[in-house]
Amino acid sequence: LFAPGQVLTIRQLSDALMTSTMPVREALGRLITEQALEALPNRSIRVPLVTMDRITDLLRARILIEGEAMALAAVRMTPPLVASIRTIMLEWEDMRLGGNPETVDREVTLNHAFHFAIYRACGSSVLMPMIESLWLQSGPFTRAAIYAFSEAGAQDAARFHHDIVRALEAGDAVGARAALVADISRPFAYLKDKLAKGVVT
Repeated sequence: LFAPGQVLTIRQLSDALMTSTMPVREALGRLITEQALEALPNRSIRVPLVTMDRITDLLRARILIEGEAMALAAVRMTPPLVASIRTIMLEWEDMRLGGNPETVDREVTLNHAFHFAIYRACGSSVLMPMIESLWLQSGPFTRAAIYAFSEAGAQDAARFHHDIVRALEAGDAVGARAALVADISRPFAYLKDKLAKGVVT
């Protein structure tokens, strides 16, 4: 993941990935279409800046779309699926509590795996592409929030994942949706607070 406001070029990325410019250009085109990146007038590309309006808009959309997927998934859970989701959660929790900044990429990957293992059970082929797009757009903010929590010594984020798993295990759609909203709202609220204090770029 790249940081909010980071400027990228096709050549820079193709060199880093050791590939030609064509696949990089195509991938960047898709990300720009998904609003995960912005095209600048000088033909470079930028990761969108963290702004209050964008944070609010993304959070609202994620609550609506992901909340519905979570509620749908809750009534379709099976014991083996709940067990696999719990396994991902526990690995994520162990890594998150390790305090090693070099594990951030793995932490993000496990968090993604946790959520998408649930969303894929929702039974909706319409919701999934929307959720994927929202996660692409939220990626830089997610990373910024992880570092913000680390700086603040915040250690209680795991309880929201535990609440989600308990609700899924009980087939509780209302509880699962509420736990998800609490989970995804917290980092956005934290970023809003930092932005209001002028400490997020």
